[in-house]
Amino acid sequence: MKHQELEELLKKLHAEVDSIDSVDEENLKLLRDLEKDIDELLDRSDTSSIVERLRDAIKQFEVSYPRLTSMLSEISNILSNAGI
Repeated sequence: MKHQELEELLKKLHAEVDSIDSVDEENLKLLRDLEKDIDELLDRSDTSSIVERLRDAIKQFEVSYPRLTSMLSEISNILSNAGI
């Protein structure tokens, strides 16, 4: 896995999430859980929860937040290329 590339995307993801004005509580929780999972992924090798949450988030946000979805898809691709 390209650790540095994933860290850079995580920073962009944090900034994008912070710039979103109106997200309901359920979607905000999903985003925060994803951020937490990605942070933890950088420190360990258990990846089961992040893959499922990424898929859910991409489906949930693809229409309303295309930039966010693009970042999540890129993270998903990096993880997939790393065999996760």
